Amino acid sequence: MRAFRSRHSVLLRLALCPALAPFATAAAAPRPPNLILIVSDDQGFDLACYGSKQFVTPHLDRMAAEGVRATSFYVTASVCTPSRSGLITGRYPQRNGTYEMIRNDMVNYGHRYTKAEYAISPEMTLGLDPRELTFGDVLHTSGYRNACFGKWDMGQARRFLPLQRGFDVFVGHGNNGIDYYTHERYGAPSLFRGNQLSVADKGTYATELFRREAVSFVRAHRDRPFFLYLPFNAPHAASNLEKDSNQVPAHYLKKYYPDRDPALPATKYAGMVTAMDEAIGELFAALRELGLDRDTFVLFMADNGRNGARIDEVRLRGGKSSGFEGGLRVPLLAWWPGVLPAGRTTHEFLTALEILPTLTAAGGARLPTGVKFDGFDMLPVLQGKTPSPRQEMFWDWPDGYQAARVGNWKWISHSPRSRRGEVPETEELFDLAADPGEKNNLIKAHPERLAAVKARFAAWQAEMEAAEPRGPFRNH
Repeated sequence: MRAFRSRHSVLLRLALCPALAPFATAAAAPRPPNLILIVSDDQGFDLACYGSKQFVTPHLDRMAAEGVRATSFYVTASVCTPSRSGLITGRYPQRNGTYEMIRNDMVNYGHRYTKAEYAISPEMTLGLDPRELTFGDVLHTSGYRNACFGKWDMGQARRFLPLQRGFDVFVGHGNNGIDYYTHERYGAPSLFRGNQLSVADKGTYATELFRREAVSFVRAHRDRPFFLYLPFNAPHAASNLEKDSNQVPAHYLKKYYPDRDPALPATKYAGMVTAMDEAIGELFAALRELGLDRDTFVLFMADNGRNGARIDEVRLRGGKSSGFEGGLRVPLLAWWPGVLPAGRTTHEFLTALEILPTLTAAGGARLPTGVKFDGFDMLPVLQGKTPSPRQEMFWDWPDGYQAARVGNWKWISHSPRSRRGEVPETEELFDLAADPGEKNNLIKAHPERLAAVKARFAAWQAEMEAAEPRGPFRNH
């Protein structure tokens, strides 16, 4: 706040002094805001500010109280890799070519990879097409200093890593997940510092490691605009071969859940959420201490719905890997004091495809020409100035489902290969305005609505097929 006020005091003195008037216009050009995007992993709506009663998240709750809370925000897939590819590029996964998981299936059979095996496995050789532009690329061209700490998930070969995708600093993992302490994935070291694998921080809890790096980055770059992408791997289960994959330091369990069995996976999961919330709280504390709070635009979202056992009361149907609302609809919090209203809730239809255009516009950058983006600047919607122009959204995950939302109508088709099939019907149709829990299948009652939504889905499929082929999956 002090820095904010002093900067405006200088501009006022320049404007009032005739001798300095020629310099006033040049000096009045405002510094672009700092931009922070925080992403949680497999969390869904497990936040107190969204009504969950079994999670302690005071810092994210404060973010919601001081900013905007969105209730109808969707990701581009209900699993990690395609959800993040849509977020990072601002393009449908079917357009950017990364619409499936990049993972090694041998781990399903308990195989522990040797270093040589892992080096030539899909997790090391596949990634987001190098022709795709990321939000790091777009903001870097406008002078932003960019950092990524956490789960990149867009490939581990050097050409896929963040330093080649518009980022200046990277500490994290390029695959789906790691052990929180060893930073290995099924026996293979997987934590990068820059372009190199590193074991220097082995033993440090991953959430605390990414918190430390993020706060240090903010302190080191307080004097210039920065973009911080902070995709936590929490509360995703640890990717190892151990039976207990919910890893969290014991003090989070003792401090917040004294009445629960600390050995239960549900208790540990809750502790993982709280550990992440405390890391986010420290980041906000640094912004306030440095006087950057009014010059920083912060977004928080989950990458998809929760995986595993339900802990809280069920509000949305399904979870991770499903095409239901519980897999695709996630929380979005937006915070920018003085720009966004405090304590506002928006029910407007928004998606992760809007993130890249919004960050670009907020930072005063321009979207590159010749690239088809599938979202728009949602800042006026968050401010309550305009309704969302989005009327439809489409999903196509070959391992489980196809789905579309057109207006308030939601259609879903279950694939025979679905791992989350919950009903015998092949297709279902819902009116989300009256039935957000997707309990009443209206296919027989509204065949005309079914035909209209499926026609829009077919048109979208045709558009995706007509787009330029991109790897690693499309036409490869």
